[in-house]
Amino acid sequence: MANSPSASSQTAPNGPNPEVVGAFVLMAATVAALIFANTGLAGVYKALLNTPISLDVGSFQLADSLKNWVKNLLMAVFFLFVGLEIKAEFAEGALSDRKRAILPFAGAIGGMAAPAAIFLALAGSNPAYVNGWAIPSATDIAFAVGVVALLGSRVPPALKAFLLAVAVIDDLGAILIIAVFYTAEISVGALGLAALAIAVLGLLNLRGVTRILPYMLVGVALWLFVLKSGVNPTLAGVITALFVPMRNADNSVHPLHDLVGKLKFSVVFLIMPIFAFANAGVPLTGLGLGDMLHPVTSGIALGLLIGKPIGITLLVYIAVRSGLARLPDKSSWLQVVGVAFIAGIGFTMSLFIGVLAFGDGDLMNKVRLGVLLGSTLAAVGGVAVLVVAARQAGEPAVSGA
Repeated sequence: MANSPSASSQTAPNGPNPEVVGAFVLMAATVAALIFANTGLAGVYKALLNTPISLDVGSFQLADSLKNWVKNLLMAVFFLFVGLEIKAEFAEGALSDRKRAILPFAGAIGGMAAPAAIFLALAGSNPAYVNGWAIPSATDIAFAVGVVALLGSRVPPALKAFLLAVAVIDDLGAILIIAVFYTAEISVGALGLAALAIAVLGLLNLRGVTRILPYMLVGVALWLFVLKSGVNPTLAGVITALFVPMRNADNSVHPLHDLVGKLKFSVVFLIMPIFAFANAGVPLTGLGLGDMLHPVTSGIALGLLIGKPIGITLLVYIAVRSGLARLPDKSSWLQVVGVAFIAGIGFTMSLFIGVLAFGDGDLMNKVRLGVLLGSTLAAVGGVAVLVVAARQAGEPAVSGA
């Protein structure tokens, strides 16, 4: 979940940092899921997630479990928010200038390719596991930015912007991966209706409509058509976001930023924690070394912990040494390595891709374990490297967030 400088809300100088608070809320939801899944509440937890919910309008019916509603509907809103942030970054943020964008693009490419390669090297020999190759390629922006925010001003602003840009591009890559590799059987009729809804969104944009409501109404219809088409319905959120205008003709109205402001609290403090609670509950009882060494678990964990920092640092090094880009202002190579580790916090996005890859069977428990292990160790490693870098620069290790 990106939070571009152009779209972010301002925080009172002495108030709590919303990125830090959001990361702690997400962590609390994860801990709660683990508690429910590993105590006498496990039955309640499973029953809650499997609660059937139906929406009936005349003869029309949508029925699914609570967990799938979270995956398909709430995450569509999450991807709407991500899409708005991506558009803002490309229009006027860190990715709007080609020269500034080369470095994070290089880092993101390495940060997606290396984890996938590690996963395939460990698990790719088994056809049943291959579908999970993209799981360690993702970055959880909320957690990553929250962890870096804990270090306050001791991490250079340009380096924070670099991490944010890498994570935004990672999200864009995850969206494309979902669209191309995790699509079920296609319903041509529903896909045609989806195309019609996209055309209406385009017409609204071309006509200069700046009210948010028409885009949201068409977006809901698009979500329904995409859901029925067999394509992952979360893509409807991204597509809708791309048509929301940045501003009106005289620059007096900013629909995109207004919508980001309206969605931010719900996404950070409700949607992402709910998704984490619904998907992070891996049963730990009876887990042994064999579970941790399982190809899926180890492939994901090592992809996040090792693949991310190696891939990002290597491609950034090549971009800098070739003269195509330069390091973020006032940043050292050690700090780049530190944020590359932080980018290995896959969590929400990795879990989401895991659900698409393996459903909710036994392999998904391996996914959860790998994501939790890899993300936690990557966060610890990244903070440790950044603390050392801060001390080498003669700064206090941590400042108040």
